[in-house]
Amino acid sequence: MSRWPNLSCAEVKRALKALGFSPAKRTGTSHEQWIKQDGQQFHKVTVDCPKEPFTLDLADSMAKQAGITRRELYRAADKKRKWHWLW
Repeated sequence: MSRWPNLSCAEVKRALKALGFSPAKRTGTSHEQWIKQDGQQFHKVTVDCPKEPFTLDLADSMAKQAGITRRELYRAADKKRKWHWLW
């Protein structure tokens, strides 16, 4: 078992919102796009909620799309959890 627990869709959305992302207009698919424009940089993260819970591979992919590390994604997901090894 990994020390990195799977993330739920709600946790990922909470993290993206905390990191300054906002949901883009829905396209009619199960995939949600979250976007962030930061100066010259533009990031778009695809979240597919029917695939939850998100494994480490999917969490890494979403973190890479967001331009952050896995650790930053998990921290933003839920700061109330007792993931002492993240701090």
